[in-house]
Amino acid sequence: SILGPEHSAPFRLTLAQAFNSTGGMIAPIIAGQFILTDLGANASPAQVAGTVRGPYIAIAAGLLILGIAMAFIHLPAIGMTRDFRPAEKGGPVLDRSIWEFRHTVLGALGIFLYVGVEVGLASIAVNYFLQQGLSVAVTAHFFGGWGAFGGWIMHAFGLSDRVGIASALVSLYWGGALVGRLLGSWMLTKVKAGGLLGTFGILATLMLFLSMMSHGQLAIWSLVLCGFFNSIMFPNIFALGIAGLGPMTSKGSGLIMTAVVGGAIIPLLLGVLADHVGIQHAFLLPMCCYIFIAFYGLVGHKPSRRLA
Repeated sequence: SILGPEHSAPFRLTLAQAFNSTGGMIAPIIAGQFILTDLGANASPAQVAGTVRGPYIAIAAGLLILGIAMAFIHLPAIGMTRDFRPAEKGGPVLDRSIWEFRHTVLGALGIFLYVGVEVGLASIAVNYFLQQGLSVAVTAHFFGGWGAFGGWIMHAFGLSDRVGIASALVSLYWGGALVGRLLGSWMLTKVKAGGLLGTFGILATLMLFLSMMSHGQLAIWSLVLCGFFNSIMFPNIFALGIAGLGPMTSKGSGLIMTAVVGGAIIPLLLGVLADHVGIQHAFLLPMCCYIFIAFYGLVGHKPSRRLA
């Protein structure tokens, strides 16, 4: 966010997060092929654990290689926030509480709700898609017209059963975030971050409302489209939340990033609500989250005070 002008930080963060979405889209496909594969009802705990061991060792090896590579890369120390707005420790600026900055506190709440709703919808999506009556026959008919290539797609993506189809739709949910971030990074060169964030928040709310009030294919694809509208939310909320903080930027960043704990709390609340009132009625919770995000983009992100 501080590698360039403050006003273009949302663009840089949105573009960088496209890589995040790439992993999110590919991971469910890999998991479906290699992790916790169906071994039958009589499988022992050791057999189930065996399906996890290989992929997890591969993941650990990849992280180890990444860690070693980072240790040998000499990244420059970034002191930009101190350069353009200097302050000394113990001075009147750095002694201020980060809680005094309304747009930062609201940004932290926005991140809490955003991460929660993104993870929550993805976590509940497979059950929801199955409830909406996925059809293996319809999928087979669709790809059957593609010949051998269509057959390869069905095999590669595990589309031979309803659970496989539902998992593929979750991948599309994350794929929408990838497309949205690539497209959103371009849109942010044309429109203001707050306006785009507010617009996407409103559209995500409408998609969930449509899914809640419908059934079948319309309900399924309305939820999948929420992935697209999720795309630009995190980088824009973050960039708007630290705007104008100067030497307090690191404190603001710390507060906002702590709020990702929403990804552990909102999905739990959504699951409990779904158990009691059903998944569609439980969508009222993520709709409220999107409404707040829309408010933050349109109004709440404007700093109520700036550092002198």
